[in-house]
This record gives sequence, C-alpha cells and structure tokens, in this order.
Amino acid sequence: MAELVHIKGLTELKRAMQALPTNIARNVLRASVNAGARVVRDQARINAPVLTQAQPKHQPPGTLKRSIVTAYIPEKSNAQQATYFVTVRQGKKYRGQGKHQNKSQDAFYGAWVELGHHYVAPKPKNTNWKRHRHHQHATGVFVPAHPFLRPAYESKKYESVQAMQEYLLKRLPQEVEKARRS
Repeated sequence: MAELVHIKGLTELKRAMQALPTNIARNVLRASVNAGARVVRDQARINAPVLTQAQPKHQPPGTLKRSIVTAYIPEKSNAQQATYFVTVRQGKKYRGQGKHQNKSQDAFYGAWVELGHHYVAPKPKNTNWKRHRHHQHATGVFVPAHPFLRPAYESKKYESVQAMQEYLLKRLPQEVEKARRS
C-alpha cells in the first residue's frame, strides 16, 4: 500500500525545478526518486531470506535476493512526479543468466514468501492414486509469511526521503548553473 511522505521546502524545490528546462528537471526528479528507491531496495535485499542449500526443483540459493530491483513506472509518472517500485523480478526471461547459466533471477515465488501461502503435496506418481487418497492432504499446509519488502519500506522510508533530498541538494545547483550558462 502506497503511503505519502510530506517534505518541507517543496515551494523552493518547485521554483528551482521550474528554472530548469523540462527534460533536465524530469531527469533530476527521476534520479532523485531512484536514489530513494535504492535505499529501500538495498534493505529488502538484506531482509530477504536465502535458501541454505541447493535443493532439487528449487531455484538456486540467493535467487530472491538477486531478483529485488527498482523499476521506473512511466505510466504513473509525469513532469512533476516520478514513480519507482521496489519489486521482485519474475518470468522465464530472467532464468539461466550469469556466466555459467546458473544464476537465475526468476523469483516467481517472491509474493509467496512475502505473504505466506498454502502448500499442497503433489499427487503420487502411482497410477492408482485414487486408492491412496488417505495419503493426500486436501487442504494442504499453510507456510507462514517471511516479509522482506514491507519491513524494508517501513524501516527505511525516512532514510529514503533523506537520500532524495541529498541528491536534489547536490544536483539541482549544478543543473541550475548549467541552465544559466546556456
């Protein structure tokens, strides 16, 4: 769930951004929001659980950690706001990456880890599985949640805003000076 954070000095920021050409202001804004999103992403990578040893039919250990990224969302962005998500990569196109094709970044199970899920054992390979119904678990077992994204956001949201402010304080004067010279 998105939460708004209020920042002091927005009128001064708005004036400084209006002094810049639109494309430069948009790039500065995007880069500052990205700096804030990276703070949350880094904490989520620290929080993400890691499989202790490789197991058959599982992704390699560390896949979830490698798959946490920041993503720019152009549909929710404009000249006055930039939107970045901290999310988990998923999909077949992220499989088999790395030097020896063994570093997957397909963490399709990221939401299951974050929110918890039910596990139902597969049917036995025996062709007469209907005779062995008593071995099946109709309801399955609930695997508890191990949140890593939400706690990262909650613990780093103010540091994220601070990172955005620091980036803007460093970059805006440079860009305003460049705009004046041109």
